[in-house]
Amino acid sequence: FTRPAMSETKSDLVVVGAILGAHGVRGDVRVKSFTADPEALFDYAPFLSEDGDELLVPLKARPAKDHFVVTPESPRQKEEWDALKRTRLYVPRMALPDTDEDEFYIDDLVGLDVFVGGEAKIGSVKAVLNHGAGDLIEIQRLERGKPVLVPFTLEDVPVVDLAQGRIVVANFDLWQDETRPDDAP
Repeated sequence: FTRPAMSETKSDLVVVGAILGAHGVRGDVRVKSFTADPEALFDYAPFLSEDGDELLVPLKARPAKDHFVVTPESPRQKEEWDALKRTRLYVPRMALPDTDEDEFYIDDLVGLDVFVGGEAKIGSVKAVLNHGAGDLIEIQRLERGKPVLVPFTLEDVPVVDLAQGRIVVANFDLWQDETRPDDAP
């Protein structure tokens, strides 16, 4: 693993994974990768905190069911790793490869304005989530109601325009409808 310079600010950092908690009692930690190729995560180590402080330097990693078991350079007690559960792991943006024209990093979507039909602004991207069945865009509506989750597919989000700072949702009404089929008259 290589070490980049450690003087990064939050705007220079990109989320690449998260701590899932301790693995056993010998100081190992479980890590979830958010990279397209999960094993590529370790090409970008060491991992930083949200503030840019060094958080985890992997010595070795082995794949598990849906995560990696990492032996860190500086082991921590089980309770320490468990306290860091859900902590996001960041790397400097400059450590990541450049994206192609139709590619972007998930962090680049957060904060973008959300439009329906191209012209009607309805809110902004609050977060990008993945609970195992694909990426979801969490949209915070302008009227500050409950956030709406929209699948991040080409059909549902046909336009991502980073230069204009916006995305377009094709059928927002479908996703903001909270009625359940069994609620029908």
